[in-house]
Amino acid sequence: MLKVNEIMTTDVISVTPQTEIVQAAKILLRERINGLPVVDEEGVLVGILCESDLIMQQKKFPVPSFFTLLDGVVPLTSMKRLEAEVQKMSAVIVANAMTPNPLTVTPETTVEEVATIMVGKKYNTLPVVEDGKLVGIVGKNDILKTLLPDEAFE
Repeated sequence: MLKVNEIMTTDVISVTPQTEIVQAAKILLRERINGLPVVDEEGVLVGILCESDLIMQQKKFPVPSFFTLLDGVVPLTSMKRLEAEVQKMSAVIVANAMTPNPLTVTPETTVEEVATIMVGKKYNTLPVVEDGKLVGIVGKNDILKTLLPDEAFE
């Protein structure tokens, strides 16, 4: 069975939590990728920043719906969720926009497991972590390449 370590990209482009959002957006566009792993100074994965996290900044401010009950106002959106959305929408650095503690795979994860996760959760890329450190990234393109003969890339 084919494993992640056979198809993953090991030369991973990553950012730190302190990277400015504008810089992260430039990297995504320049490299034509849809996600950036976020690592701390020791190379430990702390989050992932996806295009959708950045697109969130252009989203219309969510005004919570509410209703009144016995002269009280009851919001239909949790304040914690509203607070998180506002933080992402106003982010200046990656730490405020990233998704913390992302789902990861190991180098020994099978390609079939990765494909199942990507389809089930609608993910385009997954960080590959070993002993807590980022060692690679695997994307839908990496899986698609396994369907083609080696000569197709020459």
